[in-house]
Amino acid sequence: MAGTISVEQIHARSAERAYAETATIPWYIWCCLASVVSSVVGSAWDISWHESIGRDSFWTAAHMLIYLSGVLAGISCGYLILSTTFRKNSPLYDVSISMWGFRGPLGAFICAWGGVAMIASAPFDNWWHNSYGLDVKILSPPHVLLALGMIGIRFGLLVMVLAEMNRAEGIYRQRLERILFVTVVFLMGMTVGIAQEFTNRVFMHGAKFYLVIMIAAPIWIATVAWVAKHRWAATIMTAMYTALHLCFVWGFPLIPAEPKLGPVYQHITHLVPPDFPALLIIPAIVFDLLRQRTAGWSRWKQAAILGAAFLVSFVAVQWPFAIFLMSSASRNGIFQTTNFPYFVPPTSPWVRNIYIPTEHTPAQFWIRMLVALCVSILMVRIGMAWGEWMRRIRR
Repeated sequence: MAGTISVEQIHARSAERAYAETATIPWYIWCCLASVVSSVVGSAWDISWHESIGRDSFWTAAHMLIYLSGVLAGISCGYLILSTTFRKNSPLYDVSISMWGFRGPLGAFICAWGGVAMIASAPFDNWWHNSYGLDVKILSPPHVLLALGMIGIRFGLLVMVLAEMNRAEGIYRQRLERILFVTVVFLMGMTVGIAQEFTNRVFMHGAKFYLVIMIAAPIWIATVAWVAKHRWAATIMTAMYTALHLCFVWGFPLIPAEPKLGPVYQHITHLVPPDFPALLIIPAIVFDLLRQRTAGWSRWKQAAILGAAFLVSFVAVQWPFAIFLMSSASRNGIFQTTNFPYFVPPTSPWVRNIYIPTEHTPAQFWIRMLVALCVSILMVRIGMAWGEWMRRIRR
């Protein structure tokens, strides 16, 4: 009879539920997650090392952590691809893709490429420093290759987690969703971090700062909200991002350090921490609240409301917070606004707590803010579409 369930189907569903409750996260996901954590800690440490000590050697602990990331991802995913290719009875064989005669999860191929790119950037970066000295900008050619490799590993891990999560149910899916939040934290941290030259507090009363943040952050907020089932997905992910950032802000000053290169303009006794994180947690909360109330709307209408609310709420909290960061009240161990790289002269607006104008007329300011609004809406819409696509990843 139509609609009836056979005994075999009941047993099959019971088996699926039992598997969901007892299944463990695959080893290759943990290995790639360790790879990403290694690069995150190593990158933050390396930036602080350059700001506190200078580039005294290629063989610093921070560099070793960064390149360990490429080795871990390359070896683990290379082994996964080879084992899936040559073992027809592999549980991943039927849920993998074929590329150049090899088989494996899509995310494994992306991670393996990222690992190769990271390892290849190491001698390139060492040659660059020996030839041209210290980096004037973060995005030097070897650093671009390194960043692309890092992005590859992080995005590959995301794809692997999504493929496993979209095939899972119940408790097992919930475990994988937590890994998903962590993975997106690292991706948003990298996109925001790449733009750190434009997000210093001296720029926070200019429209360019808000435009840069709208390019980097809302896409990940929307993506995680649409791919995860948790109603507070954006808030949870952004809270984790903020907590990770604060670990570096409060942890680095505990490590002694002193400059080994000159000229030295700042008295350094410990590792210089990154700037206090932007208050993205507030617009993330607003985003989740509005998302729940606009669920039945058309996608573009929903994106317009969510994108506009994200920008407006961010400006509403970050603008006055910037005033606080420039004040003497922020010069303490919590906000760490008295820490500057050793090479920043005392005449710098950063040291003097003076805003640097990025627009020279009110018209320029409002035009750029209008562009930031349009970008925020567009990034939210892209994130929504991306999240919906990610729900379909199975391989």
